[in-house]
Amino acid sequence: MTVSFSISSKIFRLLIILLISSFTVISCKKSDVEHKSLFDVSLGTSVIPYIQVFTEDIIQNEPKIPGVMDIYIEESHVFSSTIGIEYRGSTSYRLSDKKSFGIELWDESNDGYDAQVLGFPEEEDWIFMGHVFRAADNRVFDPSLMHHYLGYQLYRSMGNYASRSRYVELEVNNSYEGVYVFMEKLKRDSNRIDINKLKPSENEGEDLTGGYILKIDKTSGGDVATDQPLSYYENNWGDDSSYSDALSFRSQYDVFGGSLTSEPFGPKQPLETYFLYEHPKNDDITPQQKEYIQNYIHGFETALLTDDFSTEERSYTDFIDLDSFLDYFILNELTGNVDAYRLSTYMHKEKSGPLKMGPVWDLNIGYDRQYRVPNTDWIANYNNHVTDDTWMVPFWWPRLLEDPQFQVALQARWIELRSNILSNASVLGLVSETSEFLITNGAIDRNYKKWTGVDVDYINAVIELESYLEARLSWMDLTIGSF
Repeated sequence: MTVSFSISSKIFRLLIILLISSFTVISCKKSDVEHKSLFDVSLGTSVIPYIQVFTEDIIQNEPKIPGVMDIYIEESHVFSSTIGIEYRGSTSYRLSDKKSFGIELWDESNDGYDAQVLGFPEEEDWIFMGHVFRAADNRVFDPSLMHHYLGYQLYRSMGNYASRSRYVELEVNNSYEGVYVFMEKLKRDSNRIDINKLKPSENEGEDLTGGYILKIDKTSGGDVATDQPLSYYENNWGDDSSYSDALSFRSQYDVFGGSLTSEPFGPKQPLETYFLYEHPKNDDITPQQKEYIQNYIHGFETALLTDDFSTEERSYTDFIDLDSFLDYFILNELTGNVDAYRLSTYMHKEKSGPLKMGPVWDLNIGYDRQYRVPNTDWIANYNNHVTDDTWMVPFWWPRLLEDPQFQVALQARWIELRSNILSNASVLGLVSETSEFLITNGAIDRNYKKWTGVDVDYINAVIELESYLEARLSWMDLTIGSF
């Protein structure tokens, strides 16, 4: 009875907020802007930043074209810059009517420069992250618009770096594009992935040991097929698996820990795991650096496979920062991120340091909206439920879950987090606070007036999200508690 009353009152409160916001008068007059928005939105008392982008040419997938960006908060002009802008994403670009964008701050010579934007530390590269929305086939990955934001907020609260993110409303060339998450691009940076900048001259001794950023992911059109017309990227599925020695290296083991007999860099097979060079980039990494990081990963994988878990001795822990593996596992499992471990998966290694997992990235397909792995199993067990995906989960994670020492460490970290950061009150409170912020400021109403054609009951989407998180937390309590 108590639960029923709590849910009903929450629905009532959100409905009242949504109703009030829908009556907001729409008139947006930004007197100091040359271009008047065709959407003609008035933000009224909204504190969500409103960003206008103007370009003279058609935006491409690759390369960036010049434009101008202006940012307003409560109709006060707070930032302006020349930028380079392009579409971003591979699968999401093809699937979504609502595109994401990558931008770079440019000076008068169209060279990148660093600056603080919306209070975030100085950088030149930024992202406008959209939400997959396609009316033609009734596709919407995240009707709550919160999947990325919540996961990154929680991961930072756990003491890790995650892309700093802020909700904005975006207008591009006089077209209102809706609610976006403005966020940092994952980069080597003292304020982001804080590792040594590995130079081409550092090829021996301690210098050679870091820093590296690797990524398990699809390849992208921008990496393997640059300067194609925009129409090319609508259907360039083959570019997703165009691995090469220049871009990547392959694990010596298959996704079940067995030996691979096929040669690398042929047609991508589900049993293969490739590691992409993120830092240094493939154009900059030297043969010596490639050899070092490949041998390091191979050493870790071999140790993980050959350690005898019936004894107290472990050698795989000599290669990794266990705490980072625990937090990465917990966040991806809590959010039900079906891409975890096998796509959009970052890891990094500092000079003379162990391999660390993270940051977390790309959480749009999750939170009980992925329908591949039951909510009563680990996402790490993806391969038990899906057999024909080109990208499968590396053997690392099921193997770690077999280790009693990993289980003990996971249990201790989970108990610690559940006492505060990942308590029901904290997690569900963040959902409630974020949804009310978006509704009260009128952003949800404006976004779904723009993106029509897919039936979205926003209040119900929030309730479903909260119900999923509550159930997942409970399941993880029972499962981790039973180790």
